[in-house]
Amino acid sequence: MPEVKNIVQTRMYDALAHKPIPHIENLISHLESKCNIFETNNRQIINYEKDNSRKCYLLLAGTVALFRTHDGLMMNSETAPFAFGLSNQFATADNIHMRTLERSRIASLPLKTANAIIAGQNLWESLAHLLIYTAGRVYDHCTRITAASSYDIIRSQLYELMQETPELRQNITAAAYIQTRTFLSRSSIMKILAELRKGGYITTERGLLLQIQRGIPLRY
Repeated sequence: MPEVKNIVQTRMYDALAHKPIPHIENLISHLESKCNIFETNNRQIINYEKDNSRKCYLLLAGTVALFRTHDGLMMNSETAPFAFGLSNQFATADNIHMRTLERSRIASLPLKTANAIIAGQNLWESLAHLLIYTAGRVYDHCTRITAASSYDIIRSQLYELMQETPELRQNITAAAYIQTRTFLSRSSIMKILAELRKGGYITTERGLLLQIQRGIPLRY
């Protein structure tokens, strides 16, 4: 399936923090030498604690999502490059787990080792940029899933889906993407998606979102 460019922009994403790729790559370049690098399958679960050791994970290629363990709600997703485990290192390890959304390449090292390297190499500026970006992503996610209505939530999630990589969009239906990130019922999601298709606002094929044809109305 050919890649389809998102031709519609929305002010919703003006507030998103710019991903600090040079700072993330700087962290990865200093941490990678101490890592165990492995290839994953699609939908592979990765825990923050393994062999009684809290881990830091470096996403070198692919896409990974964070899920709340007790109810399976998807909290966020990131494409490479990224570093997981540094912003939530004081949280209980089993509250959140990672899951790949495509075949990915990941490097892991003990969190204590990562912290020691960051301190020893004076990487605080790069770490600060990563934490600021992560906080902005979490805030944006919370704002969107607590919107006033089901329609508002679905509208924002469709724009979010169009920001994902072509590989991800080709492997998850719009309905499944929205349902994993919200508490909305499948029936309500499907109803609104059908009406948006009928109105010519979105184009789908076998449930996959191909394009947002024109600005989705703010009101249902």
